[in-house]
This record gives sequence, C-alpha cells and structure tokens, in this order.
Amino acid sequence: MIYIVIALASAVAALITTPLARRLSFALGIVAEPGGRRKHAGRIPKLGGPAIFIAWLVGVALTYWLLPPVNPDDALRLRGVVFGSFVVVIGGLLDDRFDLPPGAQLLVQLLGALVAILHIIFIEVFTNPLPSAGLWEAIPLFHVEGDLVWIWRPLALLFTAFWVMGMINAINFLDGLDGLAAGVCLIAAAFFAYHSYRLEQETVPLFSLALAGALLGFLPFNFSPARIFLGSAGAYFLGYQMATMSILSPAKLSTALLVMAVPIIDVAWQIISRIRRGQHPMRGDRGHLHFRLSDRGLPTPRIVLGYYAVAILFGLIAVLVASPLLKVATLLGLAAGVFALLMRLSRREA
Repeated sequence: MIYIVIALASAVAALITTPLARRLSFALGIVAEPGGRRKHAGRIPKLGGPAIFIAWLVGVALTYWLLPPVNPDDALRLRGVVFGSFVVVIGGLLDDRFDLPPGAQLLVQLLGALVAILHIIFIEVFTNPLPSAGLWEAIPLFHVEGDLVWIWRPLALLFTAFWVMGMINAINFLDGLDGLAAGVCLIAAAFFAYHSYRLEQETVPLFSLALAGALLGFLPFNFSPARIFLGSAGAYFLGYQMATMSILSPAKLSTALLVMAVPIIDVAWQIISRIRRGQHPMRGDRGHLHFRLSDRGLPTPRIVLGYYAVAILFGLIAVLVASPLLKVATLLGLAAGVFALLMRLSRREA
C-alpha cells in the first residue's frame, strides 16, 4: 500500500506544480524561443525541472515519514541523493536562466558527483559477467571474491564521477523531442523500483517510485505537443537520479545500461563525431539519433514511443535474465545495432 501512496502522491504533486511552473516560466522569461536544435512553434516554458523536483520531494518526504531508512549506510546514501539533487537542480536553473558555458556546466555536474561520492554512493563492486575470473585476477586494479569483482578504490571513485557526469549528459542530450527524456526516465525509475523491491530493499525503491510518479504527472504536459520543457534543471536532475539510483543496489547498473543503452550509445557516438570534426563535444546539435529520425520525416510521437518500447524491452531483459554474460551480449548487440543505424543515417546525409 505504501508504494501506491508514494507514487500517487508524487504524481498528484506534479499535476499541481507543473501548471504553476509554466506560469512562473513566462513571468521570469525563462522560455525556449523557436529555433536552435529544437524545432518547436512558439515560446515554451523551461521550468519543468523544478516542477518534477518538488513533486519528487513530496514523495521523498512521505517516504521519510512512513518508512524511513533503518540501515545507517542507506540513510547516508539516500541523504546524498537528496543533497546532490539540490546541487544539480540549482546549477541547471542557472543554466536555464543565464546559458552557462560548457565548463561551468561540467563543474555543476562534477559537484553533484562529489556529493554522491562523499555519501558513499560509488561503484565499487559488480557481478562478474565472464565464465571465469581469470581476466580480472590478471589485472591488479581488480579483486575477485566469488562472483563479485571489486574495483581498486581510487579507480572506483573516478569511474563513479564519470558515470554520474556521463548519465547527466546522456539525459541532457536525450531531451530533444517532446516527452522523450521524461518517458524513458519514468520507465527506468519503474524498473529500478522493481529491482530494489525484489532485492528486499525497503526505502530505496520508494525513492525511485517517487520519481516515477512525478514523471507520470509531468508527462501529460510534456508529451507532444509539449506545453513545458524539462530545461537544464530537469535534465540534470533526471540524469543524476538515473546515475545514483542505479548504484544504490547490487546489479542495477546492468538495468541502467540496458534501459538507457540507446541514449548512452548515441551520446558516445556524438562526442566522438564532434571531436573528429573539431567541435566542442558538449555543444548540442541535431546529430543525435532522435533528431536524425525526426529530420527524415518520422512523427515525434512515433519516435518517442519507439524509444519507450526499446527501453521497456531491454528493461525486461535486465530484470528477468539472470545470466550476466547474456546481458553483456545483449548490450553489445544493441550497441552494434545503434552504431550501424547512426552510420547509415550519417552516410545518407553526407
């Protein structure tokens, strides 16, 4: 019952806060003008992020009231998720208002990653996906205990910072079509909640359910044709949530990688492509897969629903398939397919 209460409370809160955020966006002049990498008509409010964040906080507050974390480590980590979310939302709001340069945006993301690390949210261990442990044992940076591979602590902290910043940018770049980033993150949050519940974690799944509920209440305003955008604050917040919540229970990294595989692979492709062309890797353009499909005439709802279907399919694989090796093979196959599609689209546009 508590799971339904948290999700519904966040959803209702988002239904209330989103119209208020639209009015505030117009009042403050924080709107997306027509043009740029987006193709939209009219001035669209950009303060969707604070609306989702506040709705999520409603669910979080109820969680602390109804089922506060008992384990001290879980309490510390969840507090880090809340504090880090405040940091990236504030940084995103500054970007929405003042259009920060790429260096300042990366600094905000790094600060969020440091908050996570200081609250012992870091990637230190993963399930061995290989048939044997020989490969890992041959590398001094890894230590094998049974089916688990432990990462050398300094490397683990560095990788965690990369994971958090990378996920924030993946969501930021994914936020290009109406309802795309919000819907994919809703699906991922639902899978995170289910995975945590199956692992018998108590409080952790409620944080993910609060996010899923907030996004469910926000999507009616954000789906095509959008009446409000996530803005940088929303993209940063969702990326931070995807990164940290995927760390908070064992084996959820594979869930995040599979559900978010298409946007992650797309971002990797675009960064490499921009560097090869001598462009700044953080500068947005219409080279992303969803933009390429849109420019070829596919309707936005069809593209977005296609992304949703892929996220659900591979999320199911993540939670239902037990073999780590099969998950890795599935991820590699999906990566090969996305790269092949991007190469084909690039050649046709050349």
